[in-house]
Amino acid sequence: MISPVSSSTTAVERPREAKFPRIQQVFLALTFPILLIALGVRLVATPLFLWIEYHRPGFPADYWGMSTEQRMIYGSYGLDYIMNFAPPRYLGGLVDDDGAALFQGQEVSHMTDVQHVIQWGFLVAVILLVLSVLSVLYLHRRAPGAASGALFFGAWLTIALLVVLLVIAVLAWERFFALFHSLFFDAGTWTFRISDTLIRLYPTQFWMDAAIAVALVAVIGAFVTMLITRPRMRSASRGERAAVVRDADGEPGGAGVKSVKSAQNPETGGRSAPWA
Repeated sequence: MISPVSSSTTAVERPREAKFPRIQQVFLALTFPILLIALGVRLVATPLFLWIEYHRPGFPADYWGMSTEQRMIYGSYGLDYIMNFAPPRYLGGLVDDDGAALFQGQEVSHMTDVQHVIQWGFLVAVILLVLSVLSVLYLHRRAPGAASGALFFGAWLTIALLVVLLVIAVLAWERFFALFHSLFFDAGTWTFRISDTLIRLYPTQFWMDAAIAVALVAVIGAFVTMLITRPRMRSASRGERAAVVRDADGEPGGAGVKSVKSAQNPETGGRSAPWA
């Protein structure tokens, strides 16, 4: 005989159990754009991108005569500084050919702020990556196809976010650039004269190209993710539909047969037993 209490308790527990996988899916979808953008930033913050920028046709030359070779040397120092735990004197101690300090105090201070933002940002990205991998493993065991669905949605979310940012940047780059800096740096700490070394090494065109490169990396990652996850989503969906059809048809081993058998009383010849 079946107890109505146990049946209702099971019905209540199942929705509760289903909430955690759903939370994991939402987490994956929201985290994925952040991880793709972090990957783009990391690939841009490399000597290779610096070399491509300084050597590509159309990149603005330095008005005060700094050569491409000098730009590579000094620009690499700045890149190494923000990507490592170097002290301020790493930049503050650099001098030009005339023996004058290459970076002024405000420039070094801003690069120190950038160093902190970059390092904390990458730390958060690594933590999110570890949690995302754990979520994927959990969903793969508990709900096959759920992780693929979340990553697929996250890829679309990435593209939508980048489209919005692209429109804003194209319509008002200066305002977009200023708003971005105001999120991470105090007012007045990130503006410099055009004759300052930071502006000469990293002019506006450099940051526009860097933003485009980060966006391209994220878009490529999003499309590759879609190509990988879509077939798995379809396979999982077909498997679920097949299981539903088997249960509905009452095949041996199906849930429908088990529930009918458990409700039968062998003493009544197969008739349903009364509720306890």
